[in-house]
Amino acid sequence: MRILFADKFPETAVAELKHKGHNCVLQPDLNIDELDSVLAEYDVLVVRSTQVTKKAIEAGKSLKMIIRAGTGTNTIDKDAAAARGIYVCNVPGRNAAAVAELAIGLLIAIDRNIPDNVKALRQGKWNKKRFSVAVGLKGRRMGVVGLGAIGLEVLERAHAFGLELYVIERPNRWRETHDRLVRIGGIKRVSGLKELAERCEILSFHVPSAVATKKMVDAELLARMPVGAIVINTSRGDIVDEEALIKAMDEKGIRAGLDVFRGEPSDGEVEFQSALARHPNVYGTHHIGASTDQAQAAVASGVIEILDAFSRGNIQHCVNMDT
Repeated sequence: MRILFADKFPETAVAELKHKGHNCVLQPDLNIDELDSVLAEYDVLVVRSTQVTKKAIEAGKSLKMIIRAGTGTNTIDKDAAAARGIYVCNVPGRNAAAVAELAIGLLIAIDRNIPDNVKALRQGKWNKKRFSVAVGLKGRRMGVVGLGAIGLEVLERAHAFGLELYVIERPNRWRETHDRLVRIGGIKRVSGLKELAERCEILSFHVPSAVATKKMVDAELLARMPVGAIVINTSRGDIVDEEALIKAMDEKGIRAGLDVFRGEPSDGEVEFQSALARHPNVYGTHHIGASTDQAQAAVASGVIEILDAFSRGNIQHCVNMDT
């Protein structure tokens, strides 16, 4: 098969695919406007953050499959692909540990003011009195929203820090998820998101981008959270009402650890003007949750598995059509 990689991909994985007889081309510097001009000759497109528009999909005259090297597929026009019989597949769960590590890292950074500590030292300033203010994590109430692979990994790590953990009760929860919650132990259940916000000092969100999750972190939810509460979001930027979060940070001292933002660029290095990202109560990162060598190797392995299956006439992890 002719495979185009429009984002960075491990060289060892590309070499393995070439050894299997595939024609692989890496063009990680392609932008959204250039993709449609090169896609016509390829059977498979593999992307990470590159947006795949209807225009690009229609230009892919030979295109049969688009693989998102990760979980979320909100940057791909899945309906346009389905209309042309093109499979959109993802690689769920392989980067869960990396994203969970970042979520916990953001939480610790907020509690201990780590970025501000570092900034002061780099400016040649020593201020132990200012930075000796932290609550600590042990025993604090933390709610985890979204119990896919990432949410479960976050729960395991938060449990190790001694946090009091809460999740939303789901009577029809998958048995595998239920069993893992039992193994972690001590997790309390609440009836819904509103109760979770009222009970918890920390909320960590791990949900997909969807109609049901758009702006789920809104003014009403933030009003229910305690003064000085912490919001962690490593999922998608559109689940947060950014204006409401800014207001809550200004009025009640909410703090936020964010790896994702509304309208964030897909390009590697560009200007990004965001009132939320600039807010002093925000510790932000550049949507790097899955950007570890370990995670990328695991995701690459998943991509190879999808391609191997496709070569045999089977479809794995398709998200836009019944297979």
